[in-house]
Amino acid sequence: MNQRKSVTLIDELRTLLAPGLLLTELSDIRPYGFDGTAGLKGEATAVVFPATAEAVSKIVKLCAAHNTPIVTRGTGTGLSGGSTPSEGCIVLCTVEMNRILETDTKNLTMLVEPGVVTQDIDEAAAAQNLFYPPDPSSMKISTIGGNVANNSGGLRGLKYGVTRDYVMGLEVVTADGTVQWLGSKCVKDVAGYSLRDVFIGSEGTLGIITKILIKLIPRPKAKATLLATYPSMREAAETVSAIIAAQIIPCTLEFLDRKTIRCVEDFAQVGLPDCEALLFMETDGHPTVVAEEIEAMERIARECGANDVTRARDDLHAIQLATARRSAFSALARIRPTTILEDATVPRSELAKMVAFIEATGKKYELEIATFGHMGDGNLHPTFLTDERDHEEMERVELAMKAIFDFTIELGGTITGEHGVGLAKRKFLPTQFDPGSYALLRKVKRALDPNNLLNPGKIFELDEYDAEQE
Repeated sequence: MNQRKSVTLIDELRTLLAPGLLLTELSDIRPYGFDGTAGLKGEATAVVFPATAEAVSKIVKLCAAHNTPIVTRGTGTGLSGGSTPSEGCIVLCTVEMNRILETDTKNLTMLVEPGVVTQDIDEAAAAQNLFYPPDPSSMKISTIGGNVANNSGGLRGLKYGVTRDYVMGLEVVTADGTVQWLGSKCVKDVAGYSLRDVFIGSEGTLGIITKILIKLIPRPKAKATLLATYPSMREAAETVSAIIAAQIIPCTLEFLDRKTIRCVEDFAQVGLPDCEALLFMETDGHPTVVAEEIEAMERIARECGANDVTRARDDLHAIQLATARRSAFSALARIRPTTILEDATVPRSELAKMVAFIEATGKKYELEIATFGHMGDGNLHPTFLTDERDHEEMERVELAMKAIFDFTIELGGTITGEHGVGLAKRKFLPTQFDPGSYALLRKVKRALDPNNLLNPGKIFELDEYDAEQE
């Protein structure tokens, strides 16, 4: 970016933002140079903290006038490098936009700003005996804006779906600074294209989300929790298939492999048993249905070869078990200097093959890979325990990742179930689409952001985008 323009833009931003809402010193900017993705860093020109959609609009118009890119960011919990700054950009951080604006109990909706922490939404809903189901593992610190931008999932995704399923409306600021409202409180609304859905999962590349209208549902009246241990991952995968075949859809159906179990127990110390694989299962709903389903799930687990099946003793024990599962990434991150948490999803019928392939790939490339994830919806998290300072080992990590994603596609899967593409997976994206479909993705980006100023280089390679302009 031209230095004269940079200085002019910073001066204009100073007139727009209150003291403390604009960072320009290198030491202040550096913490906003990365997210939760290992090895991906960048450096912004400045970081801004708008508090209103109007302020976002003005910032976007200023940046457009100076041809300066904008990278939107929440609390930086992303796992694809999606909020990593690009060269010369302004980071627009939404954490000051953190208000719950309305809870409408007549229409079962909630209007929130993008900087509201995900768990705070469900707690506010719970105060009205309502429920916001999407629950990414980072829900205690992740923001709803980031959840929408990445279409995040979570432990309850099997039964309740992902973030997209609970977004009824969005206020977005487009690349020219225009503020747009998309959606409504209507349960049925099929007028025109579903523009709201275009922005969900767009990772900040098409617009900046400034308000979100969320759908809420009645809170489940009962819940029951099981922990099943297995001699191998095969029996665990067969249990998942058998539960689904029995037409039981638990709210949570999670698994941990042996390495993850050991690390989590050492970290959380909740009494997880020593075994090759573990399933954490929950069912919720009407008390009678919950009682029937938990009994059936326990029986199926034993029939499929579980070593042991234990019901949570009480609510506290159930919370401890769920916390242990949610701490898997943190627990594994203590083992080696670099932890790369990946995200691949396959049809549930292919889970056993996928888990076996990940294990074999680790052996082939002499790498330490722990695997856990949402086995109920086929979403696996192969996690590489490595050291980014060891260049030779990192080359093997890259080869192993490619092999895993290639096999994922071969099985009819997807390279990301909930983390997004960002920087980390953009080179793998063309393998999932045929050329025509991939070109259509690029056309959407070019139509909504013709100058490529919104989160440039994410999802698509920069040189690929520039080549289309020539």
